[in-house]
Amino acid sequence: MTFAITQTCCNDATCVAVCPVNCIHPTPEERAFGSTDMLHIDPKACIDCGACADACPVDAIFPVDALTGPRKEYAAINAAYYEDPDGAATPEPSDHGPNFHAWGEPSFSRVLPSDFAPLRVAVVGTGPAGMYAAQDLLLHTDAEVTLVDRLPVAGGLVRYGVAPDHPATKKVGETFSRFHDHPRVRMYLGLHVGDDITTEELAAHHDAVVYAVGASTDRRLGIPGEDLPGSLSATAFVAWYNAHPEVAPDAVDLTAERVVVVGNGNVALDVARILLADPDALARTDIADHALAALRAGTVREVVLLGRRGPDDAAYTVPELLALKHLPGVDLVVDDHDPRTAAAVEAAGPKDKAALLRDVPRESVDWTRPPAEGRRRIVLRFHSTPAEALGDGRVRTVRTENAAGVQDIEAGLLLRAIGYRGAPVAGLPFDEATGTIPHEGGRVTGRPGTYVVGWIKRGPSGGIGANRTCAAETVGTLLSDAVAGALPAPSPARNAKAFQRLVRRRAAHLVDARGLGAIERAETARGAADGRPRVKLATVGDLVAASKRRGRWSLAR
Repeated sequence: MTFAITQTCCNDATCVAVCPVNCIHPTPEERAFGSTDMLHIDPKACIDCGACADACPVDAIFPVDALTGPRKEYAAINAAYYEDPDGAATPEPSDHGPNFHAWGEPSFSRVLPSDFAPLRVAVVGTGPAGMYAAQDLLLHTDAEVTLVDRLPVAGGLVRYGVAPDHPATKKVGETFSRFHDHPRVRMYLGLHVGDDITTEELAAHHDAVVYAVGASTDRRLGIPGEDLPGSLSATAFVAWYNAHPEVAPDAVDLTAERVVVVGNGNVALDVARILLADPDALARTDIADHALAALRAGTVREVVLLGRRGPDDAAYTVPELLALKHLPGVDLVVDDHDPRTAAAVEAAGPKDKAALLRDVPRESVDWTRPPAEGRRRIVLRFHSTPAEALGDGRVRTVRTENAAGVQDIEAGLLLRAIGYRGAPVAGLPFDEATGTIPHEGGRVTGRPGTYVVGWIKRGPSGGIGANRTCAAETVGTLLSDAVAGALPAPSPARNAKAFQRLVRRRAAHLVDARGLGAIERAETARGAADGRPRVKLATVGDLVAASKRRGRWSLAR
């Protein structure tokens, strides 16, 4: 028996590090790492030890004999990776270009704690990027770490970006949460750097500061009508169904029958899946209460995914498309308005994304008619670009352009899912073209002692696991600077108590590790009443109030 990696693979390569026979590829040293959708286990080399499954932070690895339902396909997907007749999938050393950052378990063999004075490092952001950086500092140095987040709860992308029907992916949060109450960690949630305190003040109280603030805004379409009611970003929609406190419960109107989503990456597929999933199934997840109620009352029956290019260039990953094909009660259809779509599907090789659409029905859709009664469906429309949103007071029609000319799609909701974008941090340099903070190896340009990690460093690419690579590089740069004596001289008044006094004066409602634990207990207790993993508190006021209840939490709502 062998093991197989399945849909929820996060690519952080923990499994690679523990495999005793090197049967998981691509490894971080190989050419395909960072560009492949997922990692793969060689069925001929696997010795059935299970070390990879035990180490996987997102429960993505299973014995092949235990795979059931749609997961059975992953046995063939893992095996096919090693059957390329041209040898393209053969594991080999890389010849990566200058922008590749190889990952290995951080050893810092030439950088020891005795090489520099004890460090106090602030990490701004408690999502995956920030927590991977904190983890490296805590496990491999004697540094004290100050965790800062502008929201009164930790988690970042894991809490507010992962779809509620992907609970296994959220399990990586358990890996990070064990560091929240680490004896060398001080946590200040609800502290906004750039508002409550300045970047200069934060730096004055720490030897180094690592910014892991992600990409909190989105790219715009730049078309007429984009700002009409009924047109919003997928970023806002994802935050809405994940109970983000900065998105109002009534921010989304689901009274439309047809929704157009611009983009065909994983976020676009998440949006389509949530819009059409069975509310009874979602009721067993941690989806926001207000979103669940809106989905139950909503009338959406069809979601159209617009892709500017063809199926061979689609941005979604193979696992996410496979999940869409197996969504209960939802049909998947390819709009055949452009002959290039069918040609690409038929010409696709066995490992090309387009080949996955070979068994998906193709049809010519009449967009002037409402969706058919009694069924829900997702339509993949390739070679189509949005040109304008039309409507009297709100979106009613999305005008598209394609090779045949202009075509109008009647729709009552338009969501743009064309990428996230970083936002400037007051006091730090910012590259408007890339939406990132300029850096060299994670060291912020012109700001000694200041570092970046995650999407604000490299742009909005790569999933949760990619941040482990990113964090290892940044922490390595920081420690090299410490050894070289390149960190700024600390302020004479710098110490943990002075910083605590400062932020308590500036921020009205700080939450510490004990308060975060109280929020966790409150949400899980609320969920237990309904047979759910948790019911999220959806406002800053509710989160702060829960953080102050140190005792046992009542199940009463």
